[in-house]
Amino acid sequence: MERPILFGTYNTAYAQALYEEYLRDPAAVSEPWRRLFESGAAAEAGLLLAPGPAAPTVAPPAEVPPAELLRAAMAVAALIDAYRLRGHRAAWLDPLGEPPGTDPFLDPATYGITQEDLEALPAEILGVGHAGKTMADVLEWLRQTYTGTIGYEYEHLRSSERREWLRQKIESGELRRPLSDEDKRRLLRRLTEVEALEQFLHRAYLGQKRFSGEGTDVLVPMLDLAIESAAQAGAREVVIGMAHRGRLNVLAHVLGMPYERIIGEFEGLRAGAGSTGDVKYHLGHEGAYVTTTGEQLTVIMSPNPSHLEYVNPVVVGMVRARQTDRRSRELRRDEDAVLPILVHGDAAFAGLGVVPETLNLAELEGYRVGGTVHIIVNNQIGFTTDPAQARWTRYASDIARGYGIPIFHVNADDPEACFAVTRLALAFRQRFHGDVVIDLIGYRRWGHNEGDEPAYTQPLLYRKIQQHPSVRVLLARRLVEQGVVTQEEVDALWREAHERLVAAQEEVKKSLRANGRRSANSAETPAPAPPVETGVSRDLLVALDRQLHSWPEGFHVHPKLARALERRARVVPEGGELDWAHAESLAFASLLVEGIAVRLTGEDVERGTFSQRHLVLHDTETGATYTPLANLAEAKAPFEVHNSPLIEQAVVGFEYGYSVGAPDALVLWEAQFGDFANAAQVMIDQFIAPGQAKWGQTSRLTLLLPHGYEGQGPEHSSARVERFLQLAAEDNLRIVNCTTPAQFFHLLRRQALTAERRPLIVFTPKSLLRHPRATSRLEELVSGRFQPVLDDEAARSRAGEVTRVVLCTGKVYYDLIGSTQRDAATHVAIIRVEQLYPFPGEELSRVLEGYPGFEELVWLQEEPANMGAWWYMEPKLRGLVSGDVTIRYIGRPERAAPAEGYISAHEAEQARIVSAAFEEVPLAAPSRRGRAVRRR
Repeated sequence: MERPILFGTYNTAYAQALYEEYLRDPAAVSEPWRRLFESGAAAEAGLLLAPGPAAPTVAPPAEVPPAELLRAAMAVAALIDAYRLRGHRAAWLDPLGEPPGTDPFLDPATYGITQEDLEALPAEILGVGHAGKTMADVLEWLRQTYTGTIGYEYEHLRSSERREWLRQKIESGELRRPLSDEDKRRLLRRLTEVEALEQFLHRAYLGQKRFSGEGTDVLVPMLDLAIESAAQAGAREVVIGMAHRGRLNVLAHVLGMPYERIIGEFEGLRAGAGSTGDVKYHLGHEGAYVTTTGEQLTVIMSPNPSHLEYVNPVVVGMVRARQTDRRSRELRRDEDAVLPILVHGDAAFAGLGVVPETLNLAELEGYRVGGTVHIIVNNQIGFTTDPAQARWTRYASDIARGYGIPIFHVNADDPEACFAVTRLALAFRQRFHGDVVIDLIGYRRWGHNEGDEPAYTQPLLYRKIQQHPSVRVLLARRLVEQGVVTQEEVDALWREAHERLVAAQEEVKKSLRANGRRSANSAETPAPAPPVETGVSRDLLVALDRQLHSWPEGFHVHPKLARALERRARVVPEGGELDWAHAESLAFASLLVEGIAVRLTGEDVERGTFSQRHLVLHDTETGATYTPLANLAEAKAPFEVHNSPLIEQAVVGFEYGYSVGAPDALVLWEAQFGDFANAAQVMIDQFIAPGQAKWGQTSRLTLLLPHGYEGQGPEHSSARVERFLQLAAEDNLRIVNCTTPAQFFHLLRRQALTAERRPLIVFTPKSLLRHPRATSRLEELVSGRFQPVLDDEAARSRAGEVTRVVLCTGKVYYDLIGSTQRDAATHVAIIRVEQLYPFPGEELSRVLEGYPGFEELVWLQEEPANMGAWWYMEPKLRGLVSGDVTIRYIGRPERAAPAEGYISAHEAEQARIVSAAFEEVPLAAPSRRGRAVRRR
């Protein structure tokens, strides 16, 4: 078979390569090329004589073309490649516009090719004989293929295999097949349902927001086809993420959400699963989809808040979880089992940083899902912003080019073309398990929302839109002309669709008359789940510890690391003290043995930011890796650990989605420093914290955020405790700042084993990872449990002398007990509040009752007064005391930045805070008079 044509700029090289092959074996090239070379035209055209056998001295027939024909062939090769590379620039992609002018590179005259050359040159000579007899036929075929209502971008792909496969699929025309009359009638019915819903809502609820999808109505039948194709490829689920526009229509017609549910949202009949609910165009749904051939699969749409594209990584994470079998030690995934589809907006796809962050995850081992189908619903406008104001690229999709993703632009008014690119996208995904982008170019019939007047800002555009028929109307006219349907049948379809909606509305109103509106806040807070046993038998921990510090024979661990691991391996057998990372590994191992999968990701988590973890060992001679936790003999579930790319937004969203899709697993994300979570604030604010209240979506995602004031400046001290406490309500989060490895061990196990799924925020240590006092003994892992409040055991024996109780949380506790003032300050008790939320009021009250004579209750923190937990703790502490007890604050004053940037300033401030805890005369500080301890 002829080798593929190279890029136009290399057409001479292509001819040269053919010539060299001809010299090695004349029979290896096609007859037209062989006759050209035998004529001597190669030398005249400037091709070099390659090493090898001399050219045969065969007298050319009289009719052999001259060297000029060879030059024409090379020029036509460049023209063919120009169509493949640039044909999309001349394609008719805008339903509101005229076909664009011809690109100069698509003009034969640019290459010095005449019509006579085209008619004289056989198509076979360039391997495109299937397109016609001569290159004149081929040129017409190229125009129809590459400059119709589809524009293809695939020549930028790095993989030649993918480029050649796409080229063959596109140029064979096998995916752009004509619809049968039955398919046309089915399409008309579908588009009628889509437009009827939009028009009904537009008239029945005038001015209410719904974010109409009119102008890209064909999205729904495209999704139908994608789901059908996925089912044929063996998928059992499809997970969709999309923003607002067209969402109600997709919910109704793709996921099967009843009309009554949608209309009920407009009528005020709330049906949300959470305590607050959410607006109708943010809601998700799960439905059963039955294909035309009778196969059934589950289709899920993830809820999505107003931050548009931020659902992208959430969906991909959900898909990864649902593709993964976690029922044995070996991690098994089936990328064909679940298909992700992300529906984007054009302005958002080009503008929001979470888009490239998500695209970057596609081929990374820890995040790949075997390809996502991206559909850009391209309205050619963003709210009131023209494309020229929103991006400097030619297309909204151009960011995908940098990731080697094929892009298919298509005119939304040509349903058959839309089906062709959908088939191509799904075939590409099935063949290569890579991402693919469809740029569905249409328009937006109304304003950004239905209360807007778009003609204020785009008067000319909306004059065109007002005069432009819908795709349903265009299709109906065409089908009537073809005799596929009659106008009466078209009208009957419309009446039928409208009557179903009217009936659904009447059903909703009847329900409202009978039952009234249901409050959005009617959801009851569930009763707390019973406590779980988190201790682990000593024998099992000893056995697991032995495996955690072993590696295969002949595996070469770095000598320095090997010595450190050998020291750690002696801790348990010798009855020593476990550090933080040691307890963490034992917690993970114990869960794996109990059949609970563990997934840990984040920046540098394999080793650990502070070189404390070393979960993945590297052979110093071969570079091979070994993960002890993934090779435990007793494990009944898999362990995953992956270093993440240096991003937070998409990675945290991915892990949140994974935790939603894998409720049985413990999913953790660790920030390199806690303040890095700032870059994932949308995910935290709009998904993690309120997901249950808005959508009834639960998660046990665990965020590990290194936190503590150690002189590392404003950016590496605070994980912003105050932000998470501000988000905490309705038992939506667990927020913990624990101080011992045993506490962390039991906390992780409680998080994985408790029936109540809630996100967990852990402010983890830095210096405490190796602090000689921040250790625990194995017995504490065997018989202990997580304690929300830790009493001062030293002060308990002299409780009658205590007049000041200092409450603190986290690493500052070790600064306090390490102070030279502590031994003399017998009037002070230091109590650790390990769990900040839910507030451990009962536990704290019981501890305070043990100090009957205290007069001061102090909250001490490292953070400034306007940060940290002071503002949160103060009103709660007032409710715990009575009488003459004073509530007082010790810590940094209010600040704009979280911490000092100079080590000397940090040390002075830290010393002042610690000293103030023990001084007899309190420093001036915010204070409140309270009451004595409330007895329970």
